[in-house]
Amino acid sequence: MTEAITFALLSLFSAGCLDLSFKQYSRKARSRGIYLALCGVTWTALQIAYFVSQNTALVFDAVTLSYSTVAGIILAVANLVLIESLTHLNVSLGSTIYRLNTVAVVVLSLVILAEPMSAWKAFGVITAVAAVWMLYDRKAYQTLQGGLALFIWMAVMASALRAIFAIVAKLGLVAGAHTDTALLIYAMSWIPAGLIYAIWREDNVRLTAPKIAYGAISGTLLCMTANFLISAIARGDVSTVVPIANLSFVVALTLSAAMGMELFTRRKAEAMVLAGVAIYLLAQG
Repeated sequence: MTEAITFALLSLFSAGCLDLSFKQYSRKARSRGIYLALCGVTWTALQIAYFVSQNTALVFDAVTLSYSTVAGIILAVANLVLIESLTHLNVSLGSTIYRLNTVAVVVLSLVILAEPMSAWKAFGVITAVAAVWMLYDRKAYQTLQGGLALFIWMAVMASALRAIFAIVAKLGLVAGAHTDTALLIYAMSWIPAGLIYAIWREDNVRLTAPKIAYGAISGTLLCMTANFLISAIARGDVSTVVPIANLSFVVALTLSAAMGMELFTRRKAEAMVLAGVAIYLLAQG
């Protein structure tokens, strides 16, 4: 279980940086679809390069293809919706809603995966949810009727999809899906998902240097986040490792405040302390 926790923490750090890159990209009116596709291209290239260097043999059987394709599409759509929501939400509020998928993950893992729920894990999950909730932006809520409703619901949708991805990914691994092949399929799924969205919903689909740069950076972070998370899920319970990985707001908040994108308040500091406590409790479980 120690390895699972370690990989979850590595995913936490990578995801925090990834959230920040999403926010930075969404601050200007640029194609989300092309960005998603470029992230997929980068992730796919890095995944293939790693497999080649390790002489990894891939397995494209029916179980791997079915579970991984579904999970990959869900993950791509979840992040696309998150990017869209961050157009009008700050990092803290967007991360608050998105990372509350912890609740759905735990419930689904208990019902579908029949994972055990110890007292340590229960307290850890409750603390993790409390930590995320501490970031709730009351001012944003008060302006809900002023135009933020759509974007908040988009963040909620992204959160739900992210929870479903974790469960489908775990079900695939339990059913015998090949982990390395699954990661490659996850990466490749972002490319058609992004291109379809760009053609269907957007006009500005041309490639530019900033788009390519953001796609390369975010794609690299995405590759790290996914690989670490899948490694954690393969070694431990979803209801333990996902709540830990979901505390990535600690990294996103720290970097966001350091870059002057938002203020670092006492409430946010308290949320970070709770996050640390949650990680400790979940590690004991």
